[in-house]
Amino acid sequence: MKGDLFSSDHMVQPAGAPGMSVQNAKSIRYVVNGEMVARQGAMVAYRGNLQFERKGQGVGGMLKRAVTGEGLPLMAVRGQGEAWFAHEAQNCFVVDVEPGDEVTVNGRNVLCFDATLSYEIRTVKGAGITGGGLFNSVFTGHGRLGLICEGNPLVIPVSPQQPVYVDTDAVVGWTARLNTSLHRSQSIGSMLRGGSGEAVQLKLEGEGYVVVRPSELTVHKEHH
Repeated sequence: MKGDLFSSDHMVQPAGAPGMSVQNAKSIRYVVNGEMVARQGAMVAYRGNLQFERKGQGVGGMLKRAVTGEGLPLMAVRGQGEAWFAHEAQNCFVVDVEPGDEVTVNGRNVLCFDATLSYEIRTVKGAGITGGGLFNSVFTGHGRLGLICEGNPLVIPVSPQQPVYVDTDAVVGWTARLNTSLHRSQSIGSMLRGGSGEAVQLKLEGEGYVVVRPSELTVHKEHH
């Protein structure tokens, strides 16, 4: 059988070393030898001897998800084989987390990660329920983290001299040692008179990077 579909651009090559790699712009390949973790429903294909098991978030995580609508439903993948992960044809990226690092990510942008990484849901400092009830996923340890984003993300450096202000619906995540707070860019009077609507942003200060999606979240898509 011939055709562009069967070219090397699309054909899956033999498995390499265990772990995560980008298969193409829209999917991540994971060669499993033991255990890894992925968002529920993100597996699009697999081969080998693999078992999939729903992974709980604990009482605290479930409570935060119920209050805010945020959360990260996970599944453990165990055994030996290969699995491919994707979500709504969003772009895929891999982040290497080193010992001492701390990466904060919006739960909707997490696709999969090594079981060697620790994960917990935390409140974004300076952003309470009135600021959107921001609860993000915080990863520490040593391993690889697979992320998804609608479009190609912007990675913006943050320095003590130049804080960055981001729309709370557009932020994907940020690195450790950044301080967060809510920033109001308009007066109440301006909003009542029909302002731009960009009334509240998340302000990040310190030294590091913030990752932003190239558009605001416009349509709520239910996580499965």
